[in-house]
Amino acid sequence: MTFEIKNLFDYILNNQGDNYVLATVVLLDGSSYRKPGVRMIISSSNKTYGNISGGCVEKDIIIKSKKVFDSNIPRIIKYDGTLRLGCEGILTILLEPINLEEDLIKNFYSSINNRKNIIFESYFINKEISNKTFGSVIKIQNKTFKLRNSFRIKDDKEIQKYTQKLYPIFKLLIFGAEHDSVELCKIASILGWQVTIVAPPDENKSIDFFNGASYFLNPTYDKINPDIVDDNCAVIIMSHSFNRDIQYLLALKETFPKYFGILGPKKRKERVLEKFLELYPDCSIKFLEQIKGPVGLNIGSETAAEISISIISEILKIIRNMDGISLSKKVKRIHD
Repeated sequence: MTFEIKNLFDYILNNQGDNYVLATVVLLDGSSYRKPGVRMIISSSNKTYGNISGGCVEKDIIIKSKKVFDSNIPRIIKYDGTLRLGCEGILTILLEPINLEEDLIKNFYSSINNRKNIIFESYFINKEISNKTFGSVIKIQNKTFKLRNSFRIKDDKEIQKYTQKLYPIFKLLIFGAEHDSVELCKIASILGWQVTIVAPPDENKSIDFFNGASYFLNPTYDKINPDIVDDNCAVIIMSHSFNRDIQYLLALKETFPKYFGILGPKKRKERVLEKFLELYPDCSIKFLEQIKGPVGLNIGSETAAEISISIISEILKIIRNMDGISLSKKVKRIHD
């Protein structure tokens, strides 16, 4: 996921002085804790950041990465979960030395900030061997950046390529600045979501009040830029004010995020929409039909934190196109 790659790069840039090896799951046969594309880094001082399993293989990866540090040559390692892990899949992992050049860093963070897609490609042979032809590149807006200087993509029929398309970091727009907004922001940021708080101009708060928020906006209603909503975000209106909710709807009346919800009971939502339609009778059916309310899954939430988990669970259910049943009742494998 994009935020995980960003976190790895952030860590390297904030801890310069060490050399680093990147571990990437490039193949999976069977089931595992995580899917291909998950990564972790190991430093030359034996520190790690990130994980690629539930803790089954990380310690061994640190040991096996020493050979990569010593030789500066990538290698493929495998773990058979049917024999030694908590899951039942076979993991194929690429270990490679990485050097983050200035041009790569500049373009990578520019792409993150401008919410552009990124392509991550890893080249390898499906054998437990070391090979100089193994390695990864990042493609950003028709430019290709190598993760180590000496890597050259080789035209070899035996070499496989794992390709991962990284979409913009999922964004959550919270319209409202009350206590439950604080809890929702906190939990969403733990997931790696980019959280923006939108509050009225007279709200006596700042971004410091919202743990994990990336942005804090407090424009007047007529100055809200609808372009902050894109097709990879969720919108939650939770101002606890009938009139403010209507004003926010008017500002967002032509936006179509992946999820759009209004906090509060069903009757309140109906009253809000009724007044909204009085003010904007030309509203499209498509806009109205997307609005969820009450928001969240029915899990018996009582506290603000529990309600936040309920809301985030519903957002995940919708953006991942899942049914939300208990995993114990799922007949097929979890990731089918």
